[in-house]
Amino acid sequence: MRFGRKVDVLPSPNIWYHPRDYERENRAQDVHGVIWRVLREECDWAGRDVLDLGCGDGFHLARFAETARSVVGVEPHPPLVERARDRAAGLDIVEVLRGAAQRLPLPSAHVDLVHARTAYFFGPGCEPGLREADRVLRPGGHLAIVDLDVRHGPYGDWMRADLPRYDAAAVDRFFTEQGFRCRRVETRWRFPDRETLESVLRIEFSGPVAERAIAETVRRNGGARRELTLPVGYRILVRSRPAGLLSP
Repeated sequence: MRFGRKVDVLPSPNIWYHPRDYERENRAQDVHGVIWRVLREECDWAGRDVLDLGCGDGFHLARFAETARSVVGVEPHPPLVERARDRAAGLDIVEVLRGAAQRLPLPSAHVDLVHARTAYFFGPGCEPGLREADRVLRPGGHLAIVDLDVRHGPYGDWMRADLPRYDAAAVDRFFTEQGFRCRRVETRWRFPDRETLESVLRIEFSGPVAERAIAETVRRNGGARRELTLPVGYRILVRSRPAGLLSP
C-alpha cells in the first residue's frame, strides 16, 4: 500500500483483490521470526500501546497483542477492516478502525509504537503519513517501517524488473534524511507446495516476471514440488520521537 499526496489511498492490488492468496503469503513469510526479533530489539512494545498502520486483514494484530497493553489496527479498505475485526474477535485489547495514514482516527500522543509493514516502498510522497505518525506518537515512541529490500536478490531483482524506474539510492537517502536508522535483514519464506508458491508470486509480480520468479525458485530448490524456500531481504527502518517533544 502506498499513501501519497494527491489521493487518499492507492489500492494494494495484492491483498485488496487476492486476500486468500495474500493470507498464504503472510503464512509463508519470515518463518524464523527474524523481523520480529529485530523489531523487539529496536522498539520493544511489551506493556505499551501499539498502532499497526495499514493492518490489512489483521494478520499481525494478535502477535502484538501477546505482550502489548493495547493494539489498534488502522486500515483504509472496508472489506479488509471487516476481516481484521473478525480475526481480532475475542482479543479484548485489540481495536480495528477504518482510516488512512495521512488522517489517522486517533488522538495526538496516543501510542508508543507505530508499525507499518510493506507500505512505504517509494519514500518521497509519504511525508503526510510520517507527520501523522509523529502526531499520534508519545514522546519517546517509535515509528517502525518494514519494507522489502530491492537490493537483496532474488526477490529484489524481480521487484526491480517490474519497477525499472525505482531509484533505491534515492529512497534510502530520503529515509536517512527523515531521520530513520536502517537494519537490513535476510528472512526465509517457506511454501508447503509449488501451487502455494505460484499463487503468491503471481499476485506480487507481472505475468512474465512471476513466471521467471517461479522458475528460478523451483530451480533453487532442486525442482522440488513440496517445501520450497526462498530468501527475501527486508529493510527495517526506525525513527524515535524525542522524549519531551510534544506535537504542535
